Amino acid sequence: MSSKTVDEIVTAIANGESCDRIDASGADLSLQDLYNASLVEASLERANLESVGLTNANLQGAQLQGCNFKRADLRGTDLRGADFAGADLTAAYLNRADVRGANFSNAILDEAALKFCLYDLNTVWPEDCPYKTSGAVGPGAVLNGAYLNTAYLRGVDLTGIRLLGAYLSGADLTGANLTDASLSGANLQRAFFTGACLKNARLCNAELQMVDFRGADLEGADFTDVTNVAGADFTLATGMSDETRARLLGRQSIEINTWNSYTRSNAKESLLAESES
Repeated sequence: MSSKTVDEIVTAIANGESCDRIDASGADLSLQDLYNASLVEASLERANLESVGLTNANLQGAQLQGCNFKRADLRGTDLRGADFAGADLTAAYLNRADVRGANFSNAILDEAALKFCLYDLNTVWPEDCPYKTSGAVGPGAVLNGAYLNTAYLRGVDLTGIRLLGAYLSGADLTGANLTDASLSGANLQRAFFTGACLKNARLCNAELQMVDFRGADLEGADFTDVTNVAGADFTLATGMSDETRARLLGRQSIEINTWNSYTRSNAKESLLAESES
């Protein structure tokens, strides 16, 4: 690792230069504006980063043990695999940050904003941290009624997530794992579930206009009383029961024959093609 002074770091980032793998352990970077900084695998142990601006920065794999991140702005920051062990993140902003695989063991997250922060099963949280009800997004999260319109959640593990009455219109969930997800009453209009796993997912009373289910795994998925399937495309979807297919095909003709201009299919055509294959 190369070593840089605080002034060199700030200047380099202001000039759009990378500070990947630098050694700035113990440095005082408080109040600095490091927007969009690249600090991949940087060593910043015990650094003072209080009220630092790190929005949209990349700190993948960074060593941040014991850092002071009080009131730091980490919105939209890539923190995958970063080590925050023992760090103080009191009142820090982690909205929409990606903390998949990050280590927060013994970290302080009091009053930290975690809304739409993305985590996974490899994220290590402090004991007693109520991350599942914090507004963060990941396996087992409780996000009933949340607004996730146009959210980018491709390939994300959302096993067991609760999204009752949530708004996901236009969201991209291509290849996501939604096994056992609760989506009842959700607005899923124009959402992409292409190749997603929806095993045993509950979609009762959901709005499915123009939803792309192509290639999705729908084994055990519950489509009871869905509001509308106009333009929904089930081409090459697997696992749907004959009973569910028949129920969907029995909906009003104008609904199941509505054309999806993006996928160039409709609910009736895609469901019949699947039943014949």
